[in-house]
Amino acid sequence: MQVRFRISVLERIPRSVWILGFVSLLMDVSSEIIHSLLPMFMMVSLGASAATIGLVEGIAEATAPIVKVFSGALSDYLGNRKWLAVAGYALGALSKPLFAIAPTVGVVMTARVIDRVGKGIRGAPRDALVADVTPVHLRGAAFGLRQSLDTVGAVLGPLCAVIIMLLWADNFRLAFWLAVIPGLLAVALLTVGIHEPAREPGVKRVNPVRLENLKMLGANYWWVVAIGAVFALARFSEAFLVLRAMGSGVPVALVPLVMVAMNIVYSLSAYPFGKLADTMNHTRLLIAGLVVLIVSDIVLAQGSHWSIVLLGVALWGLHMGMTQGLLATMVSHTAPAQLRGTAFGFFNLLSGVVTLVSSVIAGELWDKIGAAATFYAGAVFSLATIVLLLSGKAPDTRAATH
Repeated sequence: MQVRFRISVLERIPRSVWILGFVSLLMDVSSEIIHSLLPMFMMVSLGASAATIGLVEGIAEATAPIVKVFSGALSDYLGNRKWLAVAGYALGALSKPLFAIAPTVGVVMTARVIDRVGKGIRGAPRDALVADVTPVHLRGAAFGLRQSLDTVGAVLGPLCAVIIMLLWADNFRLAFWLAVIPGLLAVALLTVGIHEPAREPGVKRVNPVRLENLKMLGANYWWVVAIGAVFALARFSEAFLVLRAMGSGVPVALVPLVMVAMNIVYSLSAYPFGKLADTMNHTRLLIAGLVVLIVSDIVLAQGSHWSIVLLGVALWGLHMGMTQGLLATMVSHTAPAQLRGTAFGFFNLLSGVVTLVSSVIAGELWDKIGAAATFYAGAVFSLATIVLLLSGKAPDTRAATH
């Protein structure tokens, strides 16, 4: 009976959400081939320190949210989300050859920034499009499904990286060239597979970032933004998970398997917890995810053997599955429909800027004190987020669904 209920929910999720999920899957295969190898490539081939890697990753991850503000607002203004998303995916695909030819860390940073600009262009319009085409009572499931498919790509990408590295004797640059192929397939699928719903008749185009329109976002939305920003302090770049695996004695060609483990757990958990977000109190679910992150950080700080690192990475993936679709659902429920793209843009902007700070802090702690200090700091920031959630009366972000 329970199985049939789950199938019926999946059957009711719109076709466009499934297509967007498979587009994300293909682009994540492309991106994760590179991202699972890039920290090692920078450290082994280009001689970068952990602090430098943290800075590169932080700047790159902060770039996307800045762009998301403008792309989200533009999608609200134009009433068109698909073609902005297409442009973003195309830019991401076209950035990949730069990694293959990069002679210095500076070129790697340039490629990462271009790639993240593409992510920024596509992210907010895509998330707003998911909300646009999905009935309100299914949005948690829809965001969870899209995230699950996205994370399947994040499993396949590192697996492809391992296979390439084993077959071609740790040839980083060949792996980066091959990553171009699934990226181009993602662009093609989005271009031909999605038909965007027509703009509602009589809706006037307005500047969504005008002060009076931003006031429409309301206190509940800005509470979600604040929580997301504090949470981002605890979630530094996943490049540090790769570096932790390197230090556990795993051969270079097999290091991407830690990302496979993380993303398998992430993929399997994202949809069930997304569906749970449609019925469970959001604050309680977010706190549960933060507790899992704290345990993950402690395990990663304490353990240096590859098996302990693998456990910590798997717990990291579980916290991602519990929280990432949930945060997107909370944003979609607290923002007016006509400002949804703008809402996702501002949410991701603040979270991304804070992620830059957290990645720089993580890299400095790693170089000056040790790997354990990086993960203990993440646990402290997670605890601070829980304290913030419990310190005031959090709004019920499910209220808008009723």
